[in-house]
Amino acid sequence: MWFLLIVATVGAVLAHGAPFPFVLDMIGPARSVWRMPVAPGTRTVYLTFDDGPNTAWTPKVLDALAAEGVTATFFLIDRNLTDETAPIVRRMFAEGHAVGLHSHTHALNALSPRDLASTLTAAARRIQGMAGGRPCRAFRPHGGWRSRRMLAGLARIDHALVGWGFLLWDWNWFRERTARATVSRLLEHVSPGSIVVMHDGHHADPHADRSYAVEATGRLIPELRLRGYSFGRICDPSTGTVAGPR
Repeated sequence: MWFLLIVATVGAVLAHGAPFPFVLDMIGPARSVWRMPVAPGTRTVYLTFDDGPNTAWTPKVLDALAAEGVTATFFLIDRNLTDETAPIVRRMFAEGHAVGLHSHTHALNALSPRDLASTLTAAARRIQGMAGGRPCRAFRPHGGWRSRRMLAGLARIDHALVGWGFLLWDWNWFRERTARATVSRLLEHVSPGSIVVMHDGHHADPHADRSYAVEATGRLIPELRLRGYSFGRICDPSTGTVAGPR
């Protein structure tokens, strides 16, 4: 019993600490992208934001990005898109950011490939109808948890599963998230092609305080520029295509 509990705990940590080299990612029906391709001589990093839109903090993250002239990728939770938050997503599209699909629950792992494809297609259509832009063909599962069923569903609609780089997240090991800790860890582990994830929203609380993400964004970008980095989007908003290796 204890052995199974330990195995489950280690699995959960490794899944959250992706990219752990699961065989599933290498042989799955759909692409799993945990790092972006790097052209010789380039130093590009990819800022991504999860769990929005958040009425209070997503606009401030957008302000911080606009102040630095940087575009990013926002992975949105369908139930957080409302009449109140739709204008925020319209602003994302207007300012050249990429938008992808996200989830607030692990339950999508249990859906049939057909049902998952239908769920994500409906979410994309809803975003387009309410915010006027079509999301990229990119999906980030809750906590990075994935299944073969999920990958099969993504393959049906030509979507890629997009993760993030190892230790390139803002989760602070059960401690309070702070801008200082986030920026310090990201700067230590970032490299060309890295996918960084911060949270402008919350999977359960649409009004969660995300002030640290705003501050971290404003501090991180100049520091990365000093190290010679430029900034990219996970996908091309005009085509919806996700770059990246198989």
